[in-house]
Amino acid sequence: QLQASGGGLVQAGGSLRLSCAASGRTFSSYAMGWFRQAPGKEREFVATISWSGSSTYYADSVKGRFTISKDNTKNTVYLQMNSPEPEDTAVYYCAARTRPSYSGAYYSRIRDYDYWGQGTLVTVSN
Repeated sequence: QLQASGGGLVQAGGSLRLSCAASGRTFSSYAMGWFRQAPGKEREFVATISWSGSSTYYADSVKGRFTISKDNTKNTVYLQMNSPEPEDTAVYYCAARTRPSYSGAYYSRIRDYDYWGQGTLVTVSN
C-alpha cells in the first residue's frame, strides 16, 4: 500500500513537501512517480524517480520548481514543491512501478505504474 500525505493549503511562492510511505512490501527496488489531477482535468504526470534514486524526470510544467527524491531506508518517496503556483492545485498521487524498469528509461504514463496511493490535496492560493 502507498500512503500519500503532506497536502494542504499553501501560498503561491511558498513551499510544501509531500510524502508517500509504502507498506506491505519493499518499494526500494521500484521506480516511483507522482501524478496529479486538477478538478475537471485528467490525471497528469509530474515526476518520476528510478529505483536507486539516481535518475529523475519531470514534467515541463514543474521542472526547476519541484524535486522528487526517495529514502529507501524509510520506504518513502517525496515531492518537494517550491514556488508553487495556483495552477499546481490538484490532488497528488504517488505510484509505484513493480514491473522491471530499464536503465535509462523514464516512466511518465499512468499505465507504466502498478500501485497507486489514495491522493493528497494541494491547494495553492494567490
